[in-house]
Amino acid sequence: MAKEHQSSSTNETNGNMSWWQLSLIGVGCTIGTGYFLGSSIGIKVTGPSIVLSFVLAAIGTYIVFSLLAKMTAADPQNGSFCYYAKKAFGSWAGFCCGWNYWCSNILIMGSQLTALSILSRFWFHQIPLWVFASVYAILSIIVVLTGTKGFDRIENVLAIVKTAAIVMFIIIAGMALLGFLSGHPNHPGFPATAKQVFPDGIHGFWSSLIYAFYAYGGIEVIGLMAMQLKNKEEAPKAGTVMLLGLASIYVLSLGFAVVMGVHDTFSEKESPFVTALVDYHLPFFPHVFNAAIIIAGFSTMTASLFGVTNLLVAFAKDGDAPSFFSHKIKKLKDLPLPSLGLAAVGLLASILAALLLPGKIFEYITTAAGILILFNWLFIIISAFPILKMNAVTKWGAIFGLFLLVAAVFGTLIEKTDRPGFFISLLFVAIIGIAAVIKVKLGKTKPSVK
Repeated sequence: MAKEHQSSSTNETNGNMSWWQLSLIGVGCTIGTGYFLGSSIGIKVTGPSIVLSFVLAAIGTYIVFSLLAKMTAADPQNGSFCYYAKKAFGSWAGFCCGWNYWCSNILIMGSQLTALSILSRFWFHQIPLWVFASVYAILSIIVVLTGTKGFDRIENVLAIVKTAAIVMFIIIAGMALLGFLSGHPNHPGFPATAKQVFPDGIHGFWSSLIYAFYAYGGIEVIGLMAMQLKNKEEAPKAGTVMLLGLASIYVLSLGFAVVMGVHDTFSEKESPFVTALVDYHLPFFPHVFNAAIIIAGFSTMTASLFGVTNLLVAFAKDGDAPSFFSHKIKKLKDLPLPSLGLAAVGLLASILAALLLPGKIFEYITTAAGILILFNWLFIIISAFPILKMNAVTKWGAIFGLFLLVAAVFGTLIEKTDRPGFFISLLFVAIIGIAAVIKVKLGKTKPSVK
């Protein structure tokens, strides 16, 4: 069975990407609106302990990526985590992982487009949201049409811009705390008691984990892009450098934010870094950071579009999607236009839902999409157990990663605003699961070809 699958899944494995380029793409795929805006909700929910949430989420993310990278190094496959789920548990698991990932990313891209459109009206108040959404969607599709090389270059540039924005905040915040900037700050300072660290108790901290994990979302794309490495064995190094860098700037920037801003002043409508510096009256900063958030959201949205497009190609070759979606246009640099076309249709439907449905309803759906991503991460970890030969440290690390992911998922039941998203995610899982059962049964009833 594994040999049959390999014959249909394995494509070219000769890449030309260095490990540091993959790290840069990882940063580009990861830093998005989940960090620049979602962290505000996390701070509002749990206060200064959001820093600890991000540390734990970094550990959980590293465990997931390291296992995925090890499986990629041992057996490089274009299907990435879907192939490994199928290898470990059968065709139903690969089917569920793939469509789970596809659906969740389509929903997330739609919500990101809506957020980008709202942020763009910061400067252009009269232009309708659908105009901005259409422009960003077209630009994202154009980037994907440039192929792997074009995508790599653009994501590398955007990664540098996003990282520079965070570093800029860290420098300005440091100067402010040292007294080099004039203003009338009302800093709460470093928390000295457990109540100050956890103002809403352990329940608030628990429910904040999901927001921290949101900020690290994107490692699935890195698993898919690892196929482009010159040396597949360098995938773990790329992930380690990427996550260490991300965790460092995340923790440092959020640490400054919670020290400089009062807990109750943070809001999901504004980046925590703008809130932290509001008392210093820096007229340029909101404009610069608004632009940085737009770049971040566009970058992660494009990475998701690239990921679902390429995954559907591998998915179709394995028979988990109509074979039509595996076709590539040779005259257009082997671009998977049918797969991209389906993603574009899904993106359009998601945009319409985001613009037409009441805000809360779509907020619940996108929360569910984020939970579905964590379900895929759970599959990555449990797939590693039968596939990899683990020593005791790796095995217990995987178990700890499972614990963190399960805690983040069930933490959404604590917060009333997140609770509907949990049940919607179960609905998606049920629908995909039923489709998987039907597919398996239909496959068994087909006559064998001699």
